[in-house]
Amino acid sequence: MTGWLVRDYSQDDLEAVVRVDTESGTTEEPPLFPLSDVVAALQAPHPAVVAMANDVVVGAAVSRVEGDRAWILRICMAPAWRRRGLGSALITAIEHRLFAGGVRAVHAVLPEDETGAAALRNCDFGVRSGLVFFEKRGSVTPQAVSTLSSLGAELQPGGLWQKVAGMQREKQIIERRLVLPLAHPELAAQHGVELPRAVMLFGPPGTGKSTFAHALASRLGWPFLELFPARLAAEYGLASGLSRRFDEIARLDHVLVFIDEVEEVAGERSGADATAVGVVNEVLKAIVRFRSQDGRLLVCATNNVTTLDSAFLRHGRFDYVLPIGPPDHSARTALWESYLARAGAQADSVALASATEGFTPADIAHVARTVSQVHFERTFDTGTRARPTTDAYLATIRDTQPTVSSAMAREFADQTETFARL
Repeated sequence: MTGWLVRDYSQDDLEAVVRVDTESGTTEEPPLFPLSDVVAALQAPHPAVVAMANDVVVGAAVSRVEGDRAWILRICMAPAWRRRGLGSALITAIEHRLFAGGVRAVHAVLPEDETGAAALRNCDFGVRSGLVFFEKRGSVTPQAVSTLSSLGAELQPGGLWQKVAGMQREKQIIERRLVLPLAHPELAAQHGVELPRAVMLFGPPGTGKSTFAHALASRLGWPFLELFPARLAAEYGLASGLSRRFDEIARLDHVLVFIDEVEEVAGERSGADATAVGVVNEVLKAIVRFRSQDGRLLVCATNNVTTLDSAFLRHGRFDYVLPIGPPDHSARTALWESYLARAGAQADSVALASATEGFTPADIAHVARTVSQVHFERTFDTGTRARPTTDAYLATIRDTQPTVSSAMAREFADQTETFARL
């Protein structure tokens, strides 16, 4: 005499199954399938069984069928009924229903030592050794999707961070100072580390500030939202538009907000007209509001940090002020290696890196694109694959004017000495 009866689930059992599920866990590790998935499967309905004792639900097994395969989403039991064979009875009942319905394979993933794990082994479910369970959780809730869409925010493709060739020093600083605490907030809090809320990137044009912002959003898995001051000014007036947009952003759970050429809204107030002063004041207030919430990061970029209002860079507004300059020799070599591999070129990346001292990533991209286009056209015209050589790249390099002049490089070095906050 077992003391229970296993039968098919009915909709009247939902509240009881949820109750048993909340009592059933034996580990602190969360289940693979959340309770919302279990309830959705029960309402669909997918095959499920419950165990009754004295007219009370004391156990349940819930599945979800996907073609000729099925997942056991949950095996739950009231604590008093553990280690009495009930788990095996529930699994046997649910697998009979699944196989009878045409399912060919039944899968289950449980935290080690969780309720039901021993029962699965007793029912001859094999353990697949050598597998690694990968997981990535999204940062966007369904409720935020419509807001993100209306604001023009986008989720960046995965892997952008890895595609930023070279610039290892800058990447390491951003990885350690920004990504690490934001990705591990609880560990950061244990060490008294306050989460970064805002960062300023400065450097000459074409050095990759926008690229870093996009890649950082991809690295965090957060939506990317760029604010365009000119567009806000045309729609609402600049000060009002900024205030309105930051109020809308406050409704989001996670977001990286990017403002390029931020000097347009945060220029030096000394000598500015009343409208410009009002805009800067509104930006300063918006940053204070922005910093009051977790799960968001403001990234601003400027080509010349000296044009910004002094109050804008004050401690407490921007956690870090990071210089993004032209790539050094090793970074240029890495950039050239990525372009040469893409073009199938037979060229010396080290020689090209030496020849492009002072070039920005945008300058190098221009040279690579120009050479690739010439050889693509040559292949099309001749029918024979033309592969770029070192000399072909060097010739184009000689014809290319670098974006960063010697004067600009000296100015950037001075700004780094004065304003950088790492």
